[in-house]
Amino acid sequence: MISSMTGYGRGEVSEDHTTVAAEVRTVNSRYLEVSTRLPRTIALRENDVKELVRTKFARGKINIAITIEHENTNEIPLKINASAAKAYHKLLETLRKEVNIDEKITLDHLLKFPEVLEIDEFESGDEREWSLVHRTLVKALDETAGMRRREGSELMKDLVERVNVISTTIDGIELMAKERIPQERTRLEERLLELLADKSIIDQHRLELELALYADKLDVTEECVRFRSHNKFFLEALKNEEAAGRKLNFLVQEMNREANTIGAKANSAGIAHLVVGIKEELEKIREQLQNIE
Repeated sequence: MISSMTGYGRGEVSEDHTTVAAEVRTVNSRYLEVSTRLPRTIALRENDVKELVRTKFARGKINIAITIEHENTNEIPLKINASAAKAYHKLLETLRKEVNIDEKITLDHLLKFPEVLEIDEFESGDEREWSLVHRTLVKALDETAGMRRREGSELMKDLVERVNVISTTIDGIELMAKERIPQERTRLEERLLELLADKSIIDQHRLELELALYADKLDVTEECVRFRSHNKFFLEALKNEEAAGRKLNFLVQEMNREANTIGAKANSAGIAHLVVGIKEELEKIREQLQNIE
């Protein structure tokens, strides 16, 4: 079953005074593009987030926003870098003496250096927090995937209807082409006889050969058979569980190629009109496919 590339999902998990919320928004894209907005405490998990997204989606521009809130807790995801603090204190003391400043080095001075207080990335709290984020993100991604499948189902109905319209038109073209061949044969024979005063000089075998070659040029049976084959594979791809967007686009290109050939070979205003209708449907299908995963 095909999926759209447009979707939205939200997940939220609360545990041990910590609440994690995740929002996922997806739109059209030729490839899979993932952008994230993460809290500092899990900034190093960006690759893990992207890998998780890849297990869910094959195409689309994916925007992910995650927030983490701690309630009623004294836990702070920071730690003191004692070595950095001592080094900065020593450096400032040296500077104070060099420029003859009497002011003492205070805590405020040291806190101006971001290395003194570090984010505690690798403590056990990080693993616990990441576990909550993982569960939350899975919920948001699953909700997004569900929305994409529902929209894909609606797109599928429209695509099936358009392919069926094209199939009916192909049947009409093939019937018109078969009826037209004997008509063209008779018309050419009559025209040739009008041009020749002495009918006895006509080489009947050569005439039959030329008429057969002309009839073959008008015959679009082969193109119609290939077109039906493309339609069949298109409808099968719509029901495939795997992402089918690229395959469907390829089949539409082949359908358009057959339509052009039919229009060129048929040499008929009526058939040309039907071919224009087919190409209009193919263009609408191509527009819809821009949003198929």
